[in-house]
Amino acid sequence: MTAAITAPGMAGVDAATPALSIQALSHAYGARQALVNVSFELTPGSFTALLGLNGAGKSTLFSLATRLLATRSGRIAIFGHDIAQTPGEALRLLGVVFQPRTVDLDLSLMQNLLYHAALHGIGRGQARERAEALLTRVDLADRAKSKARDLSGGEMRRLEIVRALLHQPQLLLLDEPTVGLDVKARSEIIGHVRELVTKPGIAVLWATHLFDEVADQDDVVVLHRGRVVAQGPVARLVAEAGARDIHAAFDRLTQIAGEAA
Repeated sequence: MTAAITAPGMAGVDAATPALSIQALSHAYGARQALVNVSFELTPGSFTALLGLNGAGKSTLFSLATRLLATRSGRIAIFGHDIAQTPGEALRLLGVVFQPRTVDLDLSLMQNLLYHAALHGIGRGQARERAEALLTRVDLADRAKSKARDLSGGEMRRLEIVRALLHQPQLLLLDEPTVGLDVKARSEIIGHVRELVTKPGIAVLWATHLFDEVADQDDVVVLHRGRVVAQGPVARLVAEAGARDIHAAFDRLTQIAGEAA
């Protein structure tokens, strides 16, 4: 793998420190409670699916983790850096792909990436080298000079993932990144993310309501009506629920949680 796209020196990060630590996180919009005492951790180098139906609180959690919303109750830390106390150190280690499209449609792919790199203080030469390598990895190298508006939905998502990885984060958050895409494009996007992050050892939190995006080897956090109702490896959750697969396990876990509420 090209040195330009490997993760930044893990020597500066304690491998025993959680990539993401969420502790007793709650958030409300007026009288509506969006998150209730949410706690979980991500291991460095892991792929974790944040699994929940629309309205479960996934986007609220992402907004808090990226400081779009202020944390009022609970704690969020990225590799030990509290985002409320040391936001610069925390966010430097974070890459994010939000559900809404956020690229500049009138700029080319390369221009979008160079602009993002400049915001992170990356020199133009190094930025171009990283961008070219990552675009190649997601099969967009031949579109580098094309305007973003000419991309398909799946290609747009691949560009956003490249942009999120450009500053070499060690934690990548993706909020429903395949929403609105067809089955083939969805499969390609999740395949690219798994391949891109496995080799550098980046931790991933992939928020989704689609069960076919969860693999048997993944860790899962099940979020239901703002509460974590289960978390752990897929195989363990399925076995403990006495279910045949993660879809059936999710149905059983959320039903139990609803009856207990």
